[in-house]
Formats: sequence, C-alpha cells, structure tokens
Amino acid sequence: MSAEATNPGAHSRRRGRPRIDLRRLGRAALLGPAGRDRLPDAIGHVADAHRAHHPEADLAILHKAYVLAESSHRGQFRKSGEPYITHPLAVTLILAELGAETTTLTASLLHDTVEDTEVTLDQVRAEFGAEVCYLVDGVTKLEKVDYGAAAEPETFRKMLVATGNDVRVMSIKLADRLHNMRTLGVMRPEKQARIAKVTRDVLIPLAERLGVQALKTELEDLVFAILHPEEYERTRALIAENATAWDALDAIAENFRTVLREAGIAAEVLIRPRHFVSVHRIRIKRGELRGTEFGRLLVLVGEDADCYGVLGELHTCFTPVISEFKDFIAAPKFNLYQSLHTAVAGPDGAVAEVLIRTHQMHKVAEAGVIALGNPYVPVEGAEPADGERADPTRPGWLSRLLDWQESTPDPDTFWTSLRAELAQDREITVFRADGGTLGLPAGASCVDAAYAQYGEEAHACIGARVNGRLATLSTVLCDGDTVHLLLAQDAASGPSPDWLDHARTPAARIAITSWIAAHPEGTKIPAAAPRRPAPVTADRPAAANAVVDLPDATVRLAGCCTPVPPDAVTGFAVRGGTVTVHREECPAVARMKSLDREPLPVTWGDSAECRVTLIAESFGRPRLLADLTEAIAAQGAAIVSATVEPPTQQRVRHTYTLQLPDSAGLPALMRAMRDVPGVYDVSRAQHPAATS
Repeated sequence: MSAEATNPGAHSRRRGRPRIDLRRLGRAALLGPAGRDRLPDAIGHVADAHRAHHPEADLAILHKAYVLAESSHRGQFRKSGEPYITHPLAVTLILAELGAETTTLTASLLHDTVEDTEVTLDQVRAEFGAEVCYLVDGVTKLEKVDYGAAAEPETFRKMLVATGNDVRVMSIKLADRLHNMRTLGVMRPEKQARIAKVTRDVLIPLAERLGVQALKTELEDLVFAILHPEEYERTRALIAENATAWDALDAIAENFRTVLREAGIAAEVLIRPRHFVSVHRIRIKRGELRGTEFGRLLVLVGEDADCYGVLGELHTCFTPVISEFKDFIAAPKFNLYQSLHTAVAGPDGAVAEVLIRTHQMHKVAEAGVIALGNPYVPVEGAEPADGERADPTRPGWLSRLLDWQESTPDPDTFWTSLRAELAQDREITVFRADGGTLGLPAGASCVDAAYAQYGEEAHACIGARVNGRLATLSTVLCDGDTVHLLLAQDAASGPSPDWLDHARTPAARIAITSWIAAHPEGTKIPAAAPRRPAPVTADRPAAANAVVDLPDATVRLAGCCTPVPPDAVTGFAVRGGTVTVHREECPAVARMKSLDREPLPVTWGDSAECRVTLIAESFGRPRLLADLTEAIAAQGAAIVSATVEPPTQQRVRHTYTLQLPDSAGLPALMRAMRDVPGVYDVSRAQHPAATS
C-alpha cells in the first residue's frame, strides 16, 4: 500500500509544519542520548511540541524516560525497518501536539518497555512513580501464552478498567493505535483488515466518546482506506478534482471577517477541510457535492458570549438555514464537545456550514480529555478521597460499561457486548424521579433505564411513568424525559423474556438473560389476573337515592357514569316509565340532547347510601386482588360485583361496583385503593352507554 493510502489524513495537516521523518529519528535514536545539558535530537520534536502547550514544563523526566526507552529497545526493529524507538517517539509526539501533560508523555515513551523488553513495572515505579507505572501497566497487553484467543478481549477489558480510574490510559492507547495504523502498509492484507476492523469497532468509538476528534478522524480515514479501498480511491479523486473548491469558502470567509470586524467582534475565521470519510458520507447523503460542501468554516472567539454574538451577526447578514442550527454550548455533548453549529446560504444558493466556538472549546473539541491536562491534581485545601479516585472526566457511558463488564466473565460475551455498546453512536440523558440523571444510548427503553438505575433490583420492575404519564416498559425514551420506575413489592418477581426485545444496553440484556437462565420455569401467572371471575353479589339491596319530579317514575342510576352525591346530575325518561340519572358531564347526556330527548331535573334524596362503579388500573402481581378487596372492605364499602380483565403487558384492569354507606367516603375509598402497591390509577366508570 502506498504511503498516501496509509495516511489519508495528510491533506488536513497544518500548513507550514515540517513533516516528521521517522527514519531520521531512528538514526538519531541509534546514536544514543546527547549531552547532559540538552535533550537528544531524537526527542527534540516532542520537547518543542510539549513546550508549545506547557511553557513551564520540566523536561528532565522526559529525558530520563527517553534514555530508558532507547536503551531497553536498542537492537529491536519494526517490520518497516526503523529502530523500534521510533514508535514510542511518534506516539509521544502525537500526544504532545494535542497538549498532553508531562506524566502522560513520560508513560507514552515507556508504554512498550514492560511488554517488549526486560524492564519491569517495579523498575518503572521506582524510577518514575506510581502514576507513570499505572499508565504503563494499563496499556500493557496480556500475553497470548497465558490467555490464548481471549488475549485481545481481555486486554481491552483491562485497559477499560484502568481507564475507569485514569482516562489517560486510553489516550495513550489511541495514539499508539494511530501510529500503528499509519505504518500498517508493511503488514499482510489479512492482518491489516483484522486490525482495521477492531479499530473501527472499538478504538474509533472510544475516541469519539473521549472527545479526541483529531485522532478519531484520522483513524476513520485510515480504516476507510484499508477496508474500502475502492470508495477511498474514488473519494480521494473527488477531493483532488475539486481542489479549487476552497475559492468559494475563501470568499464567504472573507465576508464573515468583514461583518464581524464591523460588529466589533474579535474573531478568527478558518476553513476546515472535511476528512475523507466525511466527504464520502456527505456524497452518499446529498449526491453531487458543491464546492462549499468540501469544508466548513470555523469561527474562533474569546468568550462564550461572543459565540452568540457571532451567531446573531451571521444570521442577520446572511440567510440562515434554520434546520442546521444546533446549540452544543448550552447543551454539551456527552463527550465534552461544545460548539454552535449553523449554516448560511450565499447569493448563489451555495450553503456553507459554520462552527462557532471559543479557543478553549476548540482545544477540547480536537483533543477531548487530553486537553484537560492532569485531572487528578488535588485541589488545594481539599481532603484526599478514600479508595478509588473520583474522575471528573468520566462520562456516563464509561461508568455504565465498567458496571456491566463485571457481569461478563466470558471473553466472547464481553467482546460482543463491548462492540454492541460502542456501536451506539448517540447518548441521551433522562431524569429520574428523585432528580438524578441517567446516561443512556439513544434508542434506550424503560427496561434499560430500570437496569441502569436499580441493577438487578430492576427484575421486579412492573411499569413506569414517563413525563408523568403511564408508559409500558417497551417505551423508547427521548433526551430530557423524566422517568419514574415502579417496582413490585414481591422480591421474587422476575423479568419477562419479552424484555430482551426492548433492551438496548448490554447491562440490561446480560441481567435479563442471566435471570432467565437461572429460572427456567419462568415467572408465575400473577394472582391478580384471573380470567373473568363470576360477579360477587353483596346482601345489601341497591337504592337510587335520587328524586325526580315525575309521578310513579322508577329512578335508576346510570351504569356508564355511576353518579353519587353530590355530583351534578340530570335525568332522561326511558321505556317502562324509568328515569335514568347521569352525571352532567357524561357523554350520554350530550347524545340524548342531540336526539331531542328532554332532560329532567334530578335532586339527591336524604339517604347517604350510594352505589358507584370504580375502575382500578394496576400492574399484575401476586395477592393484588386480595389486597384491593381488603382495602375496599376497610373503608366500609360492600362489593356488589367485580370483574378482572385478562392482563396485557403486565397491566390489569379491575372493575368494581360498590355500595357505600355514605357518599362522602368516596374520595377516601379511592385514595385507599390507589395506595395499594401496584395500583397506578383509580377512576369513576365512564363506559359508553347505549341510547335508550
């Protein structure tokens, strides 16, 4: 494979920066360290890049790490022929250019010493301290001799666990993989493809989640060149054919500069070329590309408020494409990314995409967690934390991943679940009923939220309220939803196999699968859901307790709305000299009036007794029917009849016709029924009534 094909990201390198010659670095490495008063020439590029971000950095430890790395790797060569020391040097240079702090660069220089030389972790700890030792150990591969085919997944498991305590471990791994991908052309095609697939499925999603866009985009292009050489070559030719595309963007950028200068906003306007994969995706989405679509305009300002000032000026002076506007400053992405996205149309109809951010936002957008420096420097005056260090940069996805990997001792299951987890390319945040938040992949359901919040206790989940409304466990959640999860009181409750159809997160799928495997007999049919039991009749007679001004008329309370004192009611004469009494808001009243049926005035009598039909909506669980009837009896109500409909999605509907000694007790009765665990609503009957 040509040098160009193995480095498709070269087109986006900063102009004016000399290309690093790894062969020259290799020859310098063979000469050994330079004089005591300066760093070796081979690491001079690293020192310059590091000092550009950290002017006060102490380079002595880098000198010391380079000497150990060079001496321990001396005599080792890469498959490309360069001395092996060129690899840790190149990895360290990648991190230095992104602004990594000194400890990360020290560990990067030493990252292969324990794995490939006689240097031990104890020696690294003694020479460079526990911090550097932890990072080196985190990226050291497990031996195939010990783990066999499980070596690769178990190595990634080890790195992820280490990353949970220190995100710099994964920063080094990503830079290591980037340099290996840049020089992959010397490998056999089948090995290139295998490494590229792992990079695509695992490393690129991790780079995206850690916000390291500079590494992610180049890795994407390198993988694209290996796995899709024809599409890559077509895209490369397309970019070459449109070399003058920048003229259109240059003209718009100059207009931007003029507008912002006249508005008094200090801003830098740059053109950002799209990388190869981005051009390929845009071409598939939009077909033939116009010149402005080969890049985007980047506006950099000093303060957050200036971002919105720039947005206002651009939307005032140019035609905005409103559908393209996104505010990732007010609502940052889960990977630390902040920016305003918009697009404007020029006089010729050409649309230019625009990114607006501060210089600090841009640094984080490019380097992600690497731009944060050392997140573990203790705050002055703060008490040291006991146990595991709290990582302020740990996103929700990483905590979630660390939790479920503990439940997957099998390497194949872990490897499959890891790829599935990382394939979720968007994250949503939902709010819990207690005010906390849950980070979930886009497309997650209430099942996923239950296991994210409660772990294995979610086996007893029987339903949820989403934004205050009852929802099934299969309901797909949206960003910003509020979720109140309802658990059964019976600890023996278990998940349904149907839940697997709605679970998107590995944590939920692994927990459900494990429970089903441990309980092959499944869950018992809830005792609260019998099939249409015969009506239960009380000994008390029914009494209407309603009075109408119609001689010899029989008064009957309508079953569709079951009115009780002091409801506002009205009556209608029906066949047989009977007057049926309805609540005034009952739909049957409107139907009667539409048929020109004359309403009759109705008043309540002196008797306090009343009959009412109540509908109880509940989640199925054992003993629910018994608990409900006990609550009804405790309020002094008699059950005239009761029916329970067959359960659907663990939801059960109960219908009770009750005789109350006093209508004033109805609110208390309904509250008592709602307080029964598993019951989520109790309402008066509102059945449609046939026209008499």
